[in-house]
Amino acid sequence: MRRCCFFIISFFNFYIAVMLMTACSHIDEADRLIFVKSGPSVRCVLLEDFTGQRCVNCPRGAEVIEQLQEKYGDSTFIAVGIHGGPLAFKGNDKLMGLATDFGDEYFNHWNLEYQPVGLVNRHGAVNYTDWAATVKEELERPATLTIKAEADIMGDKVDIRLTMLGTDGTTSGKLQIWLLEDGIKAMQLMPNGTANSDYVHNHVLRTPVNGIWGEDFTIKEAEIKTTHHTQILDPAWNTANLSIVAFVYNDQGVQQACKGKVNM
Repeated sequence: MRRCCFFIISFFNFYIAVMLMTACSHIDEADRLIFVKSGPSVRCVLLEDFTGQRCVNCPRGAEVIEQLQEKYGDSTFIAVGIHGGPLAFKGNDKLMGLATDFGDEYFNHWNLEYQPVGLVNRHGAVNYTDWAATVKEELERPATLTIKAEADIMGDKVDIRLTMLGTDGTTSGKLQIWLLEDGIKAMQLMPNGTANSDYVHNHVLRTPVNGIWGEDFTIKEAEIKTTHHTQILDPAWNTANLSIVAFVYNDQGVQQACKGKVNM
């Protein structure tokens, strides 16, 4: 199984070289080690699954996601459930809702017209019946950077650290960080029209960490960049089931993505 979130061996060698150069500043620049490109970085694929608790076909989309995660691993094929749009549910006095205002904003921004529907690396809306073929195509494309993500619970916050390495040319766009939760039991309309109050929702987008649209980001080939973010925990979240997703995107789509477990 490919592990896109972690660096290839050449990156570790380069990182060690950088550390050595920092520690031994007396070495002449002509004698220092340089970055050696070892081939294209392995790409991870991001699926933004626009779903809703009142969407009778959304459980079918969830089944496709489970199949793809079983095939590729959930760190190579990264799914995010975004509850927004006309079939999302914000809850009432009796039932918990998972819809959010930012979910609606994402849905409307992409001019989506139905659910379930997914954005695969942000290359347009794709019906869930076509996710498998589109994901396969995206996995075959090289990436221009690698991302490593680490996150820990620190009191009432999540402490998030990212390390990125540029591996091919210069990549510019936005860096986005999201916080997800698995294992949420909440009502879901099923394909047969019944309401399942014990349905388990996974990879639910709980909140954007660094703004709805992320922050400006540029990385050059052989450059290492690190970021540090924190996110206040909502008491309603199950901290044992949290994970983070980080990705870099621009007008050409998602350039690289990474998923990491939030450690207790």
